[in-house]
Order: sequence, then structure tokens, then C-alpha cells
Amino acid sequence: MTTEFDFYLLPLNEKIRMLYEKGTFVLDIRYYEYKINLYLLHGYYVEVFYHHLLDRIEKIDILDSTHSRMKFYADQIKLKNILSK
Repeated sequence: MTTEFDFYLLPLNEKIRMLYEKGTFVLDIRYYEYKINLYLLHGYYVEVFYHHLLDRIEKIDILDSTHSRMKFYADQIKLKNILSK
């Protein structure tokens, strides 16, 4: 199992492969110029930032539970108690 830190250190193409093979899609939101797909992977949440105008994934990162984007997720789904980590 890959820890959050191990996942963070992977190159982008490996992150994509791991999410495709082992991640579970949860939902997506629109955030400025991005469509952000949220995945659950080994008990932690991962965001995939897709820039639709450029047609590319620009960033894959561990969900920051203190970011203001949390309100967009909270409006759509009740996430597992990630704030208690």
C-alpha cells in the first residue's frame, strides 16, 4: 500500500497509473479553469486538476482538507472524517 507521502513523491505518470488501477472515483467539481476529479486511494483523497482548455492534467495532489475547495466537496458528498487525521 502506498502512503500519502510515497504517492506525493511519484512522478505524474505514475500517479495517473496508480489512480487508474487502484483509485476509486468519488466526484468532480469545477474550480476556476479546472475540472477537479476527486479519488479515494488507500484511505486518503487525491485531487486531479484537469485544465479543460489546454486538455491536460496539470497537477495531481493529496487533498488539502483546510483549503476553501472543501466547501464544494462538502456540498456534494459527505467525506469520511478526513479532518480528524
